[in-house]
Amino acid sequence: MKAEGLVNAFDRQIWDYAGLHNFTIVTQDSDFNDLSILFGFPPKIIWLRTGNLKITAILDVLVRNYSDLEKFEADNELACFEIVLS
Repeated sequence: MKAEGLVNAFDRQIWDYAGLHNFTIVTQDSDFNDLSILFGFPPKIIWLRTGNLKITAILDVLVRNYSDLEKFEADNELACFEIVLS
């Protein structure tokens, strides 16, 4: 976000930027799933439903799900990949 100048951007601005640049949004915010339902995709969404985690813990979650995330990225029919931890 910082590198792209989007730190203080609204969700819709992030959505549009990600779609334009073929980026996937990794988020803990349900608003991006709502945008996906309203506008379709791209961009794709990786929705982390994990509660508050440190960056290193989020990285660990993503690494543990790497194989499934690769399949998700390759599937043109899927818009949102949810990772749920209780």
